[in-house]
Amino acid sequence: MRRSVFIFVALCLLGVSARADQVVLKNGDRITGTIVKTDVKADDKTKTILVIKTDFAGDIPVLWDAVASVVSAEPLHLQLKDGQTIVGPVTTSNDKFDVSTTTTGEVAASKDAVVAVRNDAEQKSYDDTVYRLQHPRLTDFWSGLLDTGLSVTRGNSSTLSFTLAGKAVRQTDRDKISVYTTAVYASDDTTPPSRTTAHAIQGGLRGDLNVSDKVFVFGFTDNQYDEFQHLDLRNTLGGGAGYHVIKSENTTFDVFGGGDFQQEYFSPNPPDEPTSVTRKTGEIVLGEEFDTKLNGRTTVSETASFFPNISDTGQYRFQFNATSATKLKSWLSWQITFSDIYISNPLVGLKGNDLLLSTGLRLSFGKQTF
Repeated sequence: MRRSVFIFVALCLLGVSARADQVVLKNGDRITGTIVKTDVKADDKTKTILVIKTDFAGDIPVLWDAVASVVSAEPLHLQLKDGQTIVGPVTTSNDKFDVSTTTTGEVAASKDAVVAVRNDAEQKSYDDTVYRLQHPRLTDFWSGLLDTGLSVTRGNSSTLSFTLAGKAVRQTDRDKISVYTTAVYASDDTTPPSRTTAHAIQGGLRGDLNVSDKVFVFGFTDNQYDEFQHLDLRNTLGGGAGYHVIKSENTTFDVFGGGDFQQEYFSPNPPDEPTSVTRKTGEIVLGEEFDTKLNGRTTVSETASFFPNISDTGQYRFQFNATSATKLKSWLSWQITFSDIYISNPLVGLKGNDLLLSTGLRLSFGKQTF
């Protein structure tokens, strides 16, 4: 009876072993388990590892160059350098992969020609990711930030200053959507009556579409309100084309140009401007945008836009924004921001320049680097 049980258990173990994948290394070691995938080595991106899932040791990574032979019980997906993918159980001999496909029978490929190996589950995950990248939904790939700055005094003085800026970006290899807003508010209650000393809001939407690796087209709408310029609304609709001068992992630098249509609505500013003022003009759009990652913690972003007026020649607008942010945690940074908005033709008696310097915390989400 005991002998029969022993034989039964042995046969079961042999059956499990027969159904498992076998990986033999060049030093003679043998690993039994389930081949999961090939991946890059965490501390050396130039080296490839093969991941084998085992029952008792978990996932074991081995260098791809150290693999002598492979025998898989279940189908594997072999991605080749020429873009083909071969699917089926795999055996190896003399640095050749022999794949038993269901469509074309036995197919051979050299080990050097294989750029990726995946089991069914990993291949499905990979396909889903690639499809999502190529056919993203509008709700996919969003990243964003929220910058805050606050200053409060109480006692012999009673003042409040608050800045808030938000930006959300959805970026793929093909296009980019940016939504942004900035608000500034300050008040002084030291002596009655209470006075508002700053109140401005800006927000907009911009879409970029890559037509090649270097060239893109864009469209945008921008809205501004500034109580102390008596600006009730400045609405701008425009578009144009741009060029990716630098487009690397850590640095991007774009230049762009185009045109826009602008509508401005000013409230009265007695006695110099006793009635409201409306302006509708066309402008040229010229600008640049620069973003760089200085190190693992600090990023710098800067944009400058120049708007010469073609309906009222000689007049123009200028906008400049620069921000530096240093990470405290993956989702939390300390930021400092400088902004300059200038118009050459403010209402009579008012200044055309508005400067802002603020610092505070930044909250961020998503994978986009800001």
